[in-house]
Amino acid sequence: MKNTLLLLLFISSLAFAAEPVSKSFFGGIAIEGHDTVAYHSPEVRESHNEVIGKKTFTVEWAGANWRFTSQASADKFAANPSQYKPQYNGHCANALSLGEGLIHTDGTVWEFFDNSLHLFYAERGRQRWLNGDWKSYKEQADKAWKEITQ
Repeated sequence: MKNTLLLLLFISSLAFAAEPVSKSFFGGIAIEGHDTVAYHSPEVRESHNEVIGKKTFTVEWAGANWRFTSQASADKFAANPSQYKPQYNGHCANALSLGEGLIHTDGTVWEFFDNSLHLFYAERGRQRWLNGDWKSYKEQADKAWKEITQ
């Protein structure tokens, strides 16, 4: 009975979440704890490394716990999440463009398209976007995201 109640609460919370975030089931950690602000720094964009945030610097936003490497990074995000959050709140851009729905990402495979951060489940999806018609893929992903969040 208790497990059934927890499951119902979980499902109902998903139904009311207008914009779901790619997060861990336990702890609700967005994009596996990667610092979404760090991706925007010129050094990280050039090296194309991911940066893991620290539990000490956490901001709760959109029902998830977002981690950052510093208080300054956390403050930037808290002041303007829309500027720093990944497209589709961290769900796989490629999966959305292919009509596969919401696929969780871990923050390790990423790229900027149209100056917006996009995360991918696997390198193959990122390469598809890099070597194909990413504008068309983005249109399809945007359409799928809109349908999911309405």
